[in-house]
Amino acid sequence: MGCFSFSFFFFICCVFLPSLTFSASISTHSISPDFTASHFQFIDTKGAFLRSQNDTFEATIDARPPSSKYYFSIVHRATKNIIWSANRNTPMSSSDKLSLTVNGLRVTNQITGQPLWSTPQFKSEISAMQLSETGNLVLVDAGNNTLWESFAHPTDTIVMGQRIPVGKSLQSVVTVDEDMSVGDYRLEVTDRDVVLQWNKMNYWELSMDPKFVRNSNKSVSLMVMNDTGLYLLANDNSAVFLVAWNGSASFRSGKLGPEGRFSIVRPPRSRSDKWGLEFAGPFEDCDLPLHCKEIGLCKRKPLGGICSCLPEFSSQNNGDCMPVNRSLSLPSACTAARNGSELNSSISYLKFGPGMDYFAINLKKPVKNNVTLSVCQDLCSQNCSCLGFFHEISSGSCFLLENHLGSFISTDDNNKDRLGYIKVLVGSSNRNQKQNLPVAALVLLPLTGFLILVVFVIIAILWLRKNRLSKTKTVKLDRGNSSSSAELEMISIPGLPRRFAYEELAAATENFKTQIGSGGFGTVYRGTLSDKTVVAVKKINNLGIRGKKEFCTEISIIGNIRHVNLVRLKGFCAQGRQRFLVLEYMNRGSLGSTLFGNGPVLEWQERLEIAIGTARGLAYLHSECEHRIIHCDVKPENILLNDNLQVKISDFGLSKLLNPEQSFQFTTMRGTRGYLAPEWIMSSTISDKADVYSYGLVLLEIVRGRKNCSMQTWSHSTKTSSSEGNAPSSFPSVSEHRLIYFPLFALEMHQQRRYLELADPRLEGRVTSEEVEKLVRIALCCVHEDPALRPSMAHVVGMLEGGLSLGEPRSESLNFLRFYGQRFIEESRMEGSNELKDLGLYPDINATSAAGVSYNPMSYISSQQLSGPR
Repeated sequence: MGCFSFSFFFFICCVFLPSLTFSASISTHSISPDFTASHFQFIDTKGAFLRSQNDTFEATIDARPPSSKYYFSIVHRATKNIIWSANRNTPMSSSDKLSLTVNGLRVTNQITGQPLWSTPQFKSEISAMQLSETGNLVLVDAGNNTLWESFAHPTDTIVMGQRIPVGKSLQSVVTVDEDMSVGDYRLEVTDRDVVLQWNKMNYWELSMDPKFVRNSNKSVSLMVMNDTGLYLLANDNSAVFLVAWNGSASFRSGKLGPEGRFSIVRPPRSRSDKWGLEFAGPFEDCDLPLHCKEIGLCKRKPLGGICSCLPEFSSQNNGDCMPVNRSLSLPSACTAARNGSELNSSISYLKFGPGMDYFAINLKKPVKNNVTLSVCQDLCSQNCSCLGFFHEISSGSCFLLENHLGSFISTDDNNKDRLGYIKVLVGSSNRNQKQNLPVAALVLLPLTGFLILVVFVIIAILWLRKNRLSKTKTVKLDRGNSSSSAELEMISIPGLPRRFAYEELAAATENFKTQIGSGGFGTVYRGTLSDKTVVAVKKINNLGIRGKKEFCTEISIIGNIRHVNLVRLKGFCAQGRQRFLVLEYMNRGSLGSTLFGNGPVLEWQERLEIAIGTARGLAYLHSECEHRIIHCDVKPENILLNDNLQVKISDFGLSKLLNPEQSFQFTTMRGTRGYLAPEWIMSSTISDKADVYSYGLVLLEIVRGRKNCSMQTWSHSTKTSSSEGNAPSSFPSVSEHRLIYFPLFALEMHQQRRYLELADPRLEGRVTSEEVEKLVRIALCCVHEDPALRPSMAHVVGMLEGGLSLGEPRSESLNFLRFYGQRFIEESRMEGSNELKDLGLYPDINATSAAGVSYNPMSYISSQQLSGPR
């Protein structure tokens, strides 16, 4: 009995003593060499063995259920968010050891003794391993010099304070819980942008996002995230790009998910709050490479993409799409010469119709331009890595889909100009079955082939006759303008949009029945295409030599621009003397009609969103296109809205392309009276700062809800003084209906800090002084007389969104408003306001500005000249 008791006691000790012996406590901030850890050893703390000074982060050896794969990771304790992992491709067991010695940090397989992961060799010995409050795991020497840090080896996550230099990348995991090995998606930091890649194929760029702001054209050096936003910095630490956050948070992390989306989130601010999504790219499910699997078709919906299969393909039980014709199969990239089952197969192509795009087509460059469909097909057939292609009829551009096929996207524009084809293999086994056919079939098959050939010849003859008649009609239509049409026919521009026939547009607009606007060189009509898409059809009038150039410029520029705040060109018509642009339709009309009309009053937040959207669109034109573009006619009538108040800038008829580092001096005045920058009138060099000036005037009109020079009612005290002196205000002391030049009044009210008097009275107190001050200060900075003092549009976006501090208007560069405004007042009187009394708004017209320049308002150009081509 005693022997049995001793044996039982010995058994209990063997079972339970190891856990008592191996159980260890968690270290804080730092660990010295000669340290080992395993999940089993720290099982009581779920594998955690080191925490940062304030317990924000911890180093663990743990697994995510239901997986039994263990990883050495850094975890944000409050959210359980893994921000870094060491052995992603070589998981541990619960007993595998992590060892810290003076020579390095290593994860070792306990059974084989082989290293699963380790740091490199160092020139000096390790003194300590430290975990910082930012989540950075650091190895330091005796002099506290950093030998190695986890931030320099990012995995799939970036956190606040982490810097990712050019050449480094984030790499997704295969699955979040079960398999943390490296997946197929990468977020790459380049010297020009941040791009997402799937199997080395670019499908998203940070500059595509509407929240993105460009501050300069410098080369990017690194990406960093902090409490105010995500930044791409130059070598001098100045911001090249930025995405600003709304509000502050103690923790933010950006993760490249296993589905290929880069998301930046913040934890809930309260118990009732949810995780906040600060940023997502791409935001739309259909823009992800495999949202609908290989060869799946994604239809955009508000709550996510709906998946189906391409035409000629059907869905299988596992959700994959395969050819409906079972004799066809999909090839594997570059295996046709090696795979015995494909040696006797012939190549064919399945065509899918218009209205379908590939997820990465907008970032893909054509392998050839100005080639026919047959040449493009041959390029794919001769390339074993090619699995399909797109061909654009108008430009002859050929796009090959190589190595991997992702999802396709169903669009609404039914663009017949770009057609796609999927490569398929026709197996030889089906062809060899003819030897087993009955005699009747052997007789009927050749006869059927002969009959098909006869029918084909008849169809070909009819088609040729129809084509000859069509050419005859075209010659008659082009008579008297053959050289002009020939000039346009010879234009070959990659990415040229769909070309419409004149008859199509006449039918779509019911013979140009409903006019919805006019401006530039043309008149705009509402139309409905055959696929029920509503469009705006712009008829180009007075097409002189300059008009042809403007027309071609609009096609080449707008047709290749994709931005949420810019009107998209859907097509064009160049038939005979007729020139048309087919643009997307904005059903609420222009900002001018909405802001100055008798409809519902725009609330302040709506006005702010319109201001931000317009600024983003201009910033894209100025600094994010391949070539810099100056709009030259920024005004409320060229800012369009839809029912959701989405903003899009229209009318690029006055735009000019600039070299990346150059300005351009226009030889003819362009723009609209009331929005022209002073440099237009002074015949100075024109840059994108002319658009900034026009935008500032539009912003003031958004604040007031009226034209800058108009009859307005004012009610304010005469006892005012400038914030910079005691000069009395020159405005009326009682409510009066007077002709006012609002920019000057805004300047005086800014100097007196009386901002609420500038707000649209129809808002009836639904706006604060601080909100008005923000827009007025930005607007006044934009209308500085000296273009160098005006902010860039990217900087304006940053100020509007709160990512950058507000600028301070400089009075010495705004005194010209007195003389500039006087000219508008005088011209308005001559145009029908002679009954108005002297307003007393301005000093002596021969006064001198603070800069010492003498102004004579009568020297300013006349209203007819100011109107230019408008």
